[in-house]
Amino acid sequence: MPSRRILFSWIGYADFRALAATLPADQQAEVLRGLNPPTPLAGQSGPLKSLLDQESFDEVHLLSGHGSLRNRLYARWIGGAAVLHPVKVKDPTDYAEIFKIVDAELASVVGLPRATDLELCIHLSPGTPTMTAIWVLLGKSKYQPARFFQTHEGRAWTTEIPFDMVVDYVPQVLRDADARLQLLAGQSPQEVQGFQNIAGNSRGIRVAVGRARRAAQRDVSVLILGESGTGKELFARAMHDASPRRRGPFVAINCAAIARELLESELFGHKKGAFTGATEDRNGAFREADGGTLFLDEVGECDPAMQAKLLRVLQPPDHQPCQRVFCRVGDTRPLTSDVRVIAATNRDLLDGVARQQFREDLYYRLAVITIKLPPLRDRREDIVPIAGRLLDRINRDFARQEPGFRPKRLSSAALEYVKKHTWPGNVRQLHNTLTQAAVMTDVEVIDRRDLADAVAEVPGRAVENLLEATLGEGFSLERHLEQIQRHYLRRALEEAGGVQRRAAGLLGYRNYQTLAAQLERLKINKESR
Repeated sequence: MPSRRILFSWIGYADFRALAATLPADQQAEVLRGLNPPTPLAGQSGPLKSLLDQESFDEVHLLSGHGSLRNRLYARWIGGAAVLHPVKVKDPTDYAEIFKIVDAELASVVGLPRATDLELCIHLSPGTPTMTAIWVLLGKSKYQPARFFQTHEGRAWTTEIPFDMVVDYVPQVLRDADARLQLLAGQSPQEVQGFQNIAGNSRGIRVAVGRARRAAQRDVSVLILGESGTGKELFARAMHDASPRRRGPFVAINCAAIARELLESELFGHKKGAFTGATEDRNGAFREADGGTLFLDEVGECDPAMQAKLLRVLQPPDHQPCQRVFCRVGDTRPLTSDVRVIAATNRDLLDGVARQQFREDLYYRLAVITIKLPPLRDRREDIVPIAGRLLDRINRDFARQEPGFRPKRLSSAALEYVKKHTWPGNVRQLHNTLTQAAVMTDVEVIDRRDLADAVAEVPGRAVENLLEATLGEGFSLERHLEQIQRHYLRRALEEAGGVQRRAAGLLGYRNYQTLAAQLERLKINKESR
């Protein structure tokens, strides 16, 4: 007969809100920050503590994707030496992601085969419906037998889940999900209104276009995720062109490329005399995008003060999802604008939430719908068509500038090189490489060597290529280490929009003076002058 009872549970919003009601004001504000709703549950224990007050367990294991301070305060509140399992949750509604997290944490404690003296108990109430479903799936299959608990309004009880429900219902759910993906991927981008400029036909890009097409029809905020150079602004423009707002303006703001002290003015505008240099009234992006779409690129670079201002303007009044109320810098008169917001980032914002670098409430305000763009290395069948389209555009641009220009084309060896290269800088790096090769090649055919030479000089070169250099024959370790340094310094500057203080942070430097010294030593500053 089992002699050890082990409980597994997520810590949910209601649990933290119950904790907050017991804390002093400063700690309460910290615990509630980003929760929905951000109010304490006075006089209530919350789902998890209600169970622990009524049932005894030998071990309590708690999964949480929240910040460490919040987790520690909660573990201290419930007592009993609970074991915390901090995990990174990018999307709490993603079945595949939650399955991997829960399976790994269960395996680390329970193990398979399970010890005969262990009784696995699972609390279903805290967390998202996706988390509950994954508990049931694993508890009724891989880790069976398991005892399931639920709580509500201070009551706790054991709940029975028929095995037939798991066998019959769950496969249907999975089939429905697969059918939904098939539907989303049913059309190539060239067949979708507004997305004709999106090149490629891989399943990953078809699914991204399918999600974007559906999101475009609704006045909801969208967060586009993807590495640098994957075409996030191109996708945002396509969504605008496919939306009912297509006749309105599309305004793009790169939050990383504008100094922090000027970003507020760029977004909201300013009144004459608001600061030195404000010689006249100026409309900001929210005003200019009235009736259309505002694209906030690299939104993860906003500092805490700007995050608070964005959260406030993204809170729509009177259930009008796109009505924005804001004030210009130096003005107290509120202005309104009808703006649909699409944001983008190459950062892991949920990791930033866990590190308390990005507001959780702002994340969920921006990420009503998320669209993830795959990098080129995950859509290799698209690389050659993308290269062809980019080279056509380059040829057209050069022909306008140079009468008698002879269009360039790629040799078969060059096409093979394009297809096999990793392209860490994605479409942007591919475009820059083709441009340089087209400029430097005298003949009409661009060959493999032309591309390889261009890749070696274009920012974004893959570090792995540097690690494959042939030893001897003039090889210099010091020179190669400098090349690797140049790669990361250029990449950090690109991702930071040229702002050295932010680039220094990306590289782990304590201050930007260290970065400035490295840029000077390697003559990177002089390259951009």
